[in-house]
Amino acid sequence: MRKNDLPLSKNKFAPILLKWNKEKNSRQMPWKGEKDPYKIWLSEIILQQTRVEQGLSYYNNFIKAFPDIHKLAKAPDEKVFKLWEGLGYYTRCRNLLATARFISKELKGKFPGDYENIRSLKGIGPYTAAAISSFAFNLPHAVVDGNVFRVLARVFGIDTATDTTEGKKLFTSLADELLDKKQPGLYNQAIMDFGAVICKPAVPLCTTCVFRKNCVAFLSNRINELPVKEKKITIKKRWFYYLLLEYKNQIAIEQRTTKDIWQDLYQFPLIETSTDAVLKNILQLATNKKWLDKNEYEITSVSPLFKQQLSHQLIAGQFIRIKLKRQPPDNNGWEWVTKRKIAKYAFPQFINQYLKEKAGQQSLF
Repeated sequence: MRKNDLPLSKNKFAPILLKWNKEKNSRQMPWKGEKDPYKIWLSEIILQQTRVEQGLSYYNNFIKAFPDIHKLAKAPDEKVFKLWEGLGYYTRCRNLLATARFISKELKGKFPGDYENIRSLKGIGPYTAAAISSFAFNLPHAVVDGNVFRVLARVFGIDTATDTTEGKKLFTSLADELLDKKQPGLYNQAIMDFGAVICKPAVPLCTTCVFRKNCVAFLSNRINELPVKEKKITIKKRWFYYLLLEYKNQIAIEQRTTKDIWQDLYQFPLIETSTDAVLKNILQLATNKKWLDKNEYEITSVSPLFKQQLSHQLIAGQFIRIKLKRQPPDNNGWEWVTKRKIAKYAFPQFINQYLKEKAGQQSLF
């Protein structure tokens, strides 16, 4: 740390942040300043683990389709999942529906007005409860998300890992201490914006930062070291081989019902393997399942390798188009749908990559 530069006094943090927010924060989002807890809740659920640029169109589409919580509660699951398609983390969507239906039916559409009751709702954790209670009801609860972890770790030079129990307690306590209790909503939005546009994860704008004279990380050249994370993510690799079984201009699809990735979404009949497999082995596995009969089908195409990186999994695989001379004797829980109807079903992004490519070629069938 340079001579004459001192760590920031905690009571000066909020005034400096709010001054920056008033004079220099030009970040625009449609939900900023919103007081309707339904719209705030919707925006927060959509934006969990989703970039604002990606989430914006989803938010607008949801508000247009479901302008209030009763409309969302009454919507068929399939319609909501189709609107959610591409966001991932479909557990959030299921929780969204469950909470909407609970509030609509049990609370007569009135969103809870205090932190604890908001926190008790399905799919709402401490961060989302703090955001709703402070933005909608001006209650003094500090938000603690990735942006907040990063700003506080750097400004105050905290090297306790954010993903440990100790770290979460420490940062939550500090966030509550720094919170402007008279303007909690404004403060919470300001610190999240500051982390998003100034104190960014990579290449932060330190030379124009209002905390640069007191930021421990900047003054000690530790910007790239903070915040600290202790745990390393182990990536599991899975191989998915989808069989596009075609019969008389129809194609077989099924719904994923097990508690796994993409639950409740649709897919083509799937062969999953622990390692990459050759076509001959895939066809043999499908024959063993009685999906295929020897000499009763024709392979029309095999796609290139597709990949999708999830938070803890890497999905890789291919799409094998097969024209059947007759349908398999067992239904296998499949639905046979036409090309025109297939667009009504919600598929995971992995499959949509393939469908969009084929739509461009106009050759799904």
